[in-house]
Amino acid sequence: MSGNEQKFIQEAFDTNWVVPLGPNVNGFEADLESFVGKNKKVVALSAGTAAIHLALIACGVGQGDEVIVQSFTFCASSNPITYLGATPVFVDSEPDTWNMDPQLLEVAIKDRIAKTGKKPKAIIPVALYGMPYKIEEIMEVANRYEIPVIEDAAEGFGSKYKGQVLGTFGKFGVLSFNGNKMITTSGGGALICNDEASKQEIMFYATQARENYPYYQHEKIGFNYRMSNICAGIGRGQMTIADEHIKHHQNLCKLYKELLKDVDGIKLQENPSSDYDSNYWLNTITIEPWVKVKGEENAYATTLNGAVGGAGSVTHAAKSLTTDCQPNNNVEALRIALDKAGIEARPLWKPMHKQPVYQNNPAYVNGVSEELFKKGMCLPSGPCVTEEDVRYIVKCIVESLKFIVNS
Repeated sequence: MSGNEQKFIQEAFDTNWVVPLGPNVNGFEADLESFVGKNKKVVALSAGTAAIHLALIACGVGQGDEVIVQSFTFCASSNPITYLGATPVFVDSEPDTWNMDPQLLEVAIKDRIAKTGKKPKAIIPVALYGMPYKIEEIMEVANRYEIPVIEDAAEGFGSKYKGQVLGTFGKFGVLSFNGNKMITTSGGGALICNDEASKQEIMFYATQARENYPYYQHEKIGFNYRMSNICAGIGRGQMTIADEHIKHHQNLCKLYKELLKDVDGIKLQENPSSDYDSNYWLNTITIEPWVKVKGEENAYATTLNGAVGGAGSVTHAAKSLTTDCQPNNNVEALRIALDKAGIEARPLWKPMHKQPVYQNNPAYVNGVSEELFKKGMCLPSGPCVTEEDVRYIVKCIVESLKFIVNS
């Protein structure tokens, strides 16, 4: 926290603006518009998921439509498509950024047109763990087929491609301010819009779609998606240290790289070229299958109590010890070892096309996301993680291995 959050929150209480509008909401939106640049407009909302939902509505997505979405992502990227009675069509990743493969994207578009007789209504690439997608290639394909792009930059707040902030390339850009994101409003999100007219239309749907009558008249289905003035006060305080947070995450990446450079078989994910400027929301590694980790033979011997990487999650009891797509034994063994050392490491997102809830959805795959999921891991990277913490984390990783080739 910056220390400024309490000031804005107290101001809201003192002036009785304890509602989903007010000076903090307006101020936070203005701060965000200045931050993302390009003369964009921003609507502060209750969640990043709400932002995706409203962007889809603004793109005309409805019952029976299809939307192409990156498979290697959190479920919030695809679930709002189903809210509207539309079908998520999943596209796999390329190995450089781990994000949507532009070539496979075009394959999917052509095949959906051939099979359904119509184009997908939107395309949703995702900035996985903060890494920019191949936006030039994706936009070239999207523009050629005249399909709007909704950038899911929920994990990519402040990440840039060739100096331009993610979320400002497509028709809409999605941001998230959940408690674990680069900046937080406790819970919340925002939608980046191209102009004031688009912003007003999004706000219309975010405030229950009320028509201009002296009573409540509704001709569209609206939603209660506006951000609270209290949460926006937290956001205004957070914006004063946003650049500092991003720099901190990037510095942690440099330290992880230095400390892991001689650990054979473990590779840190980094910007593929100088065009890419990831915020490194979470630093991620891959562990080759031949790397031996202590206890890996018992990695899936027992089921979990509770959720990994989601303190607020309510989970159902596992139906089995294993599934048909899961992290390799050595990866899970390392996660368990780190957990015992007081370190919260997480699996990568399980690709959506491998989730049971989406098992019958169209999917265009190349094996990249499945392989990464099986051998990948997220390492602690938040603003409270110190350099001393990183040294301890890497020390515990090394001590968990049965042998090191290049030590």
